[in-house]
Amino acid sequence: MRLGYFTMPVHPLGRDWSQTLREDREAIILADSLGFYDAFVGEHLTDACENVTNSLLFHATLIHDTKTIKLASGTCNLSQIHPMVIAANVAMFDHLAQGRFIMGVSAGALTSDAEALGILDEDRNKIFAEAIDVILAIWEREPPYDIDFPSNRFKVSTARTSALELGVGYMAKPFQKPRPEIVGTVVAPFSPGVVLMGKRDFHPLSANFLLSKHMKSHWQNYAKGKAEVGEKAEVEDWRVARTIFVADDDKTALRYGREDAKSPYRFYFGQMRAKMKRGGRLYVFKSHKEQPDEEITHDFVMDHCVIHGTVNKVVDEILKIREEIGDFGELVYAGMDWVDPALGKRSMQLMAEEVMPRVNAAIGASAKNAAE
Repeated sequence: MRLGYFTMPVHPLGRDWSQTLREDREAIILADSLGFYDAFVGEHLTDACENVTNSLLFHATLIHDTKTIKLASGTCNLSQIHPMVIAANVAMFDHLAQGRFIMGVSAGALTSDAEALGILDEDRNKIFAEAIDVILAIWEREPPYDIDFPSNRFKVSTARTSALELGVGYMAKPFQKPRPEIVGTVVAPFSPGVVLMGKRDFHPLSANFLLSKHMKSHWQNYAKGKAEVGEKAEVEDWRVARTIFVADDDKTALRYGREDAKSPYRFYFGQMRAKMKRGGRLYVFKSHKEQPDEEITHDFVMDHCVIHGTVNKVVDEILKIREEIGDFGELVYAGMDWVDPALGKRSMQLMAEEVMPRVNAAIGASAKNAAE
């Protein structure tokens, strides 16, 4: 099982923007040195707590300060920019990173972003679907372009103005052939969108703020989509994100990972719960569809969404999740604000050097016993 990294990022209001950007860069540089496979970074335009406005721009600063980690948009919000622009920028980034890139995509969920862009009342999921069709068509076709799908708002043509002998009218293609890996973050339980991901060979990343019991539905829907196009789903393509704090002792784990009023984990899920409630999306935290909203307290969310403890406890919790939902290819560690930089870095170190080797050893031993 691989180890990945995902951060939105989320920082307390009032923190210096330059400082948080430096901290977020440092976390990914550390993840690279510890052998994390990939690092997903989110983007929002109108959120003072979520400080990255463009994940590609942020990651571009990390290409030459990292060695092996794949830099992943987490996500490119496809309803917010014309798909031709996204296709060109992603292609250039993929060349700059020499293929060390994963394209995470979504529609863009933050309503204040949508309002600011004048698309609040539009169907952003529909825009997303139309945009991805155009992006893939640009990468698959040769000039002169005349991309005009029925009922798609985006028409892309260079047919009238191309001068191919001068290089005019070409659109860049990615370094990776035929394209970079495309990953979609899955938030809702039983999301039907995962079926479509399976059909198109996009790979699911189950969100860290969803109750683990619902994640099995993501794999079932992904496998269904694969089967509908005559293909087999591979567990290596499924990423599962969890919020984890690993400490050297139980007292520190409980304090920093749960009880302290200044805990970055308490802050993060306070933010997430408030935003989901405001957007009418508390269902992501519910254990069953009929669960009353008033039961989704801050402590309920912390109880179900945060793993904290020493190495052995965290190993046991990860293996318990795997037993609950089945095998998956990558455990994605959710990055938090570094209220205490030493504890934040130590948690990542313990996760990479102690937790994952023990998890993989246990998985290997289990597989061997099953084979015998």
